[in-house]
Amino acid sequence: MSGARRPDGYDPHAFAPFAVTVDLAVFTVREERLHVLLVRRGQEPYQGCWALPGGFVLPRESAGRAARRELAEETGLSDATVAHLHLEQLATYSDPDRDPRMRVVSVAYTALVPDLPEPRGGGDAAHAQWLPYGSYGPLAFDHDTILADAHERVGAKLEYTCLATAFCPPEFTLGELRQVYETVWGVELDRPNFRRKVLTTPGFVQAVEGPPRLTGGRGKPAALYRAGQATALHPPLLRPEGRQE
Repeated sequence: MSGARRPDGYDPHAFAPFAVTVDLAVFTVREERLHVLLVRRGQEPYQGCWALPGGFVLPRESAGRAARRELAEETGLSDATVAHLHLEQLATYSDPDRDPRMRVVSVAYTALVPDLPEPRGGGDAAHAQWLPYGSYGPLAFDHDTILADAHERVGAKLEYTCLATAFCPPEFTLGELRQVYETVWGVELDRPNFRRKVLTTPGFVQAVEGPPRLTGGRGKPAALYRAGQATALHPPLLRPEGRQE
């Protein structure tokens, strides 16, 4: 608590100091593939290596606020836009040797965003880029582990929540929504069954009034939808058995 009196006999110097950082596993779907936001480190350690975006938590800052600040810096989005993106805490990573500089504990977050322009990078990042998931080789620090954990979390949450709409633009077709599931899960879904599941789940999507959208295929224009008010799927939309990534 700010301004609170330190308890008698308590010596903060009796404990070894350590730093707290946030790391961001940011996913999007573009060009029909799952992409992740990575930065090329401009400083040691791991200079020149790909890493997750992130940074140190400031002295008067919460981890959640730091995560949104870093997300805005790396994507170039406004604070107001970032505030409406899906960002959730993943886990805490605290191996004593995870950072060669000093003892650093990282609070990792997962962000799901619609397709965005190329990022600009910031902080100690020389370059930031959207890269296809799994196409970049070993990452700095323990970021391979963080990213794998985040990917599994996202894939699991698509089964029982309406989170897939976070990957979509404000108005989307059912084909675009289905592509999110197929891209994240690495499977091909039955189109009629998927359509029936989505449209019979109360509050999953809401039809948009107006003309349908031409999707570039040979079929007729597709109806447009937006995210509904529901947050959970009952029953869940499970991945086909034996075909999970």
